[in-house]
Amino acid sequence: MKKTILSALIGATVLVPAVAQAELSANVAATSNYLWRGMEQTGGAAAISGGIDYAAESGFYAGTWASNASWAEGMTYELDLYAGYGGSAGGFDYDVGFVYFAYPDETSGDADFSEVYASVSKNGFTVGLAVLASGEGGDFGDTVYLSADYATTVAKDAELAFHVGNYSGDWLAEDSTDIGVTLSKDAFTFGISKLSQDGGDEDLKVYVSYAVDFAL
Repeated sequence: MKKTILSALIGATVLVPAVAQAELSANVAATSNYLWRGMEQTGGAAAISGGIDYAAESGFYAGTWASNASWAEGMTYELDLYAGYGGSAGGFDYDVGFVYFAYPDETSGDADFSEVYASVSKNGFTVGLAVLASGEGGDFGDTVYLSADYATTVAKDAELAFHVGNYSGDWLAEDSTDIGVTLSKDAFTFGISKLSQDGGDEDLKVYVSYAVDFAL
């Protein structure tokens, strides 16, 4: 759920005193255009990001992630904090959690917000829901983001993924629908995204990303 360009919880197992075995990993990435739900976060410019993740055998995870961002006055970067729980039941994989999006140097002081989220996956299909939990001038549930994704392996172990999402509510952003297609191979991703907002369509956006994950 976190807003990495590409991310994966991988890493070597380490021993944590008095706690079950856990994993620590980190990720760094670069993209030609940082998009979130189809919306540009850097005005169409490139972005560099990185994060650290902790994952326990129980299914609990937590982490932090940062990227340059410039969609509001004075803003130069974004810092996310998140925690959640993932597992499997009845043949489905599930994930529930909380994420806080912070923009420490944004001058208006009202850009920070948080969401609760949940998703269910099976056979390459994922359905997700994210609901506003807090925000300056916003109440719980003021915005809702529904998404559906499908990923499949194609030739030479590349992954082809399709996405559609709908953002609705009355806080910060306008109602919108975004669709996208990505083709990933090793650490590279080529993506195409289209955003429709309040009845108007934006230009098709094309981007290239590169990401590396490593154990800590």
